[in-house]
Amino acid sequence: MNKKIDILAFGAHADDVEIGMAASIAKWTSEGKKVVICDLTEAELSSNGTVENRKIEAAKAASILGVEERISLKIPDRGIYLTTEHIRMVVEVIRTYKPTVVFAPFLEDRHPDHGNCAKLVEEAIFSAGIKKFETSLNLPPHKPKSLYHYMINGFHHPDFVIDVTNHMVKKVESLEAYQSQFVMNSTGVRTPLTDGYIETVQARERMFGKEVGVKFAEGFKTKKPLILNMDVIGE
Repeated sequence: MNKKIDILAFGAHADDVEIGMAASIAKWTSEGKKVVICDLTEAELSSNGTVENRKIEAAKAASILGVEERISLKIPDRGIYLTTEHIRMVVEVIRTYKPTVVFAPFLEDRHPDHGNCAKLVEEAIFSAGIKKFETSLNLPPHKPKSLYHYMINGFHHPDFVIDVTNHMVKKVESLEAYQSQFVMNSTGVRTPLTDGYIETVQARERMFGKEVGVKFAEGFKTKKPLILNMDVIGE
């Protein structure tokens, strides 16, 4: 399998990508962009839900957002480390799908898996472009144009935002697909996710939107300057 997509979004667990950038994904897929989501783990250590049910929820969320494909590398939950094996696994995904740009969580996050995911993806992007860096699939090197970081937990000043005013409904729908994570039931365990988390995410996106004069926006971080696709006065 050797494809060519526009956007490859990595998350440590299914629902990470949705929390950070679901509305942007919905916007891009509505414009015909090809998007693939790669979850590094199966989130087997989550306080609520099961691996089997999480897969069903993740597939539903991906369908709502219109992504091309969703895959899992099945790296152990809480076992995302910078090892040669893990780097090669991510390199193979990058070389297989040949994304133009890659997204990963922002490094500063209360959950260590999210920061570790970011570091692993950054390392893999560099190695994916090295011709002599070999993996079992023996795919040719590929170098994405950019790596951007989306936010999961916390509120950080974004380097740029995407106007997602017309696509927040899809974001909320994709998050609501994860009933096991965001809805407290009689057999569940109370976590930060079951305590109004979706509403908190909506409030964050509304705040980002207010900063730029739109209703909702998703914020992103980048290590390098951006090239605007319009001039400085917005034309």
